[in-house]
Amino acid sequence: MSLAVTVPRLVIGGVSSGVGKTTVLVALTRALEARGLKVAPFKCGPDYLDPTYHARAARRPSPNLDGWMMGRDGVLTTFARASQGADIALIEGVMGLFDGVSPTEDAGSTAEIAKWLGSPVVAVIDAGGMARTIAAVAKGLATFDPAVRVEALIANRVGSRGHLDLLRKASRTPPILGALPKSSADLRFAERHLGLTTARADASDDAPLERVMNAWGALAAEWMSLDALVDLARTASPLEIPALTARTHAAGAEPRCRIGLAFDDALHFYYDDNLARLEALGATLVRFSPVNDATLPDVDGLYLGGGYPEVHADALAKNRSMRAAVKAFADRGGPIYAECGGLMLLASVLKTRDGAFPMCGVLEGEVTMHDSLQALGYVEVETQEPSILGPAGARFRGHQFRYSDYAPGDERTPRLYSVRRRRAGDVVREGFTMNRVVASYVHAHWASNPRIPEALVDACASFRASR
Repeated sequence: MSLAVTVPRLVIGGVSSGVGKTTVLVALTRALEARGLKVAPFKCGPDYLDPTYHARAARRPSPNLDGWMMGRDGVLTTFARASQGADIALIEGVMGLFDGVSPTEDAGSTAEIAKWLGSPVVAVIDAGGMARTIAAVAKGLATFDPAVRVEALIANRVGSRGHLDLLRKASRTPPILGALPKSSADLRFAERHLGLTTARADASDDAPLERVMNAWGALAAEWMSLDALVDLARTASPLEIPALTARTHAAGAEPRCRIGLAFDDALHFYYDDNLARLEALGATLVRFSPVNDATLPDVDGLYLGGGYPEVHADALAKNRSMRAAVKAFADRGGPIYAECGGLMLLASVLKTRDGAFPMCGVLEGEVTMHDSLQALGYVEVETQEPSILGPAGARFRGHQFRYSDYAPGDERTPRLYSVRRRRAGDVVREGFTMNRVVASYVHAHWASNPRIPEALVDACASFRASR
């Protein structure tokens, strides 16, 4: 049995990173919202930052759609869930339109997602300093893979109306359905080493960012053919979504457990799909701040995501009562699942340029920040022992993106994971564990194995029953 999904949709692709895909999606979202349309945003690939801008612009979560980590069924079911109630869906691509895990195939690429979603593609091209060449670039994108429907262009960073007219004369097929002019400095989104800085969805009082987003929306209304773009979105093919087979919790039933979700300026990187899976399994997610709260809420497990603990190391260190509460929770056998920044919080010490800062001490050893990347790319994990993530042999996919490394205080510290790096193909042991704690630099996507969140909720429910 399957579900038919007919929501209009556009994939916002590009030639490469940095051409303005995020800005275009934000601008279109605010412009369409001003017309009374409800926009469901999505982000291709393993990205935690761009979705925060989508979520702020659309006032709803922006789930990731990643072909390699999630698989086709995972992408389609996530799209169906998150596009419910929307009038149109906008999907921002990752890197260039055809860039994925391999230079010779489209696995993990925006093009793959566009095919699976039966969606037309609008290609964003940085047209600054460009004239007739836009036609050559557009033709290459449109004809490289006939199965990918590149139906329109948006020219970013155009110099003037005259420049846009020239570009339109140069490229008639696919047509240019809009543009954005070169922006002044006050309309640019801030960046740091991971890309854009985070646009926290819960920071609704961030007036400067709201002003910038509304300004981009006004520019989109002025410079883009919104009616033509909506009409193009309506040409997307109907989707047959496979029936869900994952275990779910009965609607209206008592929650099975409460999981504390670290969420503040220091830790806030989570895949929306992972959180939705926990809730569907009967977990109530309770947000808390490792920086600002004095102690943990009443919970049966902890989920410590990634983020920027190094930026807030001093504040984390000064919150002694919270550090002690996390350590005490672990010592009582409370289940803790930590990824990247969460691992850094659980270590004994976090070393940055500004000094050495005490952390929670759940895991003995030190984390050291570096100026260069220490790991980047997709990984596949296989557990080697039973844990809060299920039996030995459980497999799932994820990715790493980090500037730090962790040196255990004792080299005999158990390592739960066997991690195969997708690009290099080598295998390393990782996933540090003790009691009912699992901490790793791997950002997991549980669409690759829905039994992982099932096991985690079971572990938290078991701990709840034992208290």
